[in-house]
Amino acid sequence: MAELLNDEQVTEALSTLPDWHQADRELVRTAELPSFTDAIRVVNRVAEIAENDNHHPDIDIRWRTLTFRCSTHSEGGITALDVSLAEEIDGVLDALS
Repeated sequence: MAELLNDEQVTEALSTLPDWHQADRELVRTAELPSFTDAIRVVNRVAEIAENDNHHPDIDIRWRTLTFRCSTHSEGGITALDVSLAEEIDGVLDALS
């Protein structure tokens, strides 16, 4: 099982994830893509990564705006798994830039 990060560890992780913030017990990022098709392409790639990692973000799709929420539900908050997934999501989004 993954261990919850304390406030200091979350703050440290966020220092390397400039597009993310903490809301409640989740890491959150919103990204606007050039088109709906690009947004769905990102969702599909993130889905592949999440399945491979067996760790899944909550994803809200609003036309071409995506909001990702990473939290380890079984632990009730943010773990290293969420930080790693956030980094992978950043990589997917950066590849489209």
